Amino acid sequence: QVQLVESGGGLVQPGGSLRLSCEASGFTLAHYAIAWFRQAPGKEREGVSCISSVDNRTHYGDSVKGRFTTSRDNAKNTAYLQMNALKPEDTAVYYCARDTTARCSSWYRGWGDYWGQGTQVTVSS
Repeated sequence: QVQLVESGGGLVQPGGSLRLSCEASGFTLAHYAIAWFRQAPGKEREGVSCISSVDNRTHYGDSVKGRFTTSRDNAKNTAYLQMNALKPEDTAVYYCARDTTARCSSWYRGWGDYWGQGTQVTVSS
């Protein structure tokens, strides 16, 4: 059974950092691009990042470029999202999702075929 489980969310002050994990089961992570999305109250779902399975190329939404970094550890079947210089506007539920392609094509379209339950990130002073 395909499953994605996010962890690592929590409360952090502006300027702080968090590292989110996305542990996959039921499939081989190395064969899929893994995407991160977020959704905040009153806002539409936003694509945060994606990491390709072909060459580990990474892609980021404009609002997080230069602050967030996504990576993967295929041996652990886990993807990561390192979030630095966090801002209050980063507050959202963060979801990882399996891309249907190897090159983040679904992420660009705002879609994934399997999703985790989400982890809450709150940035507040």
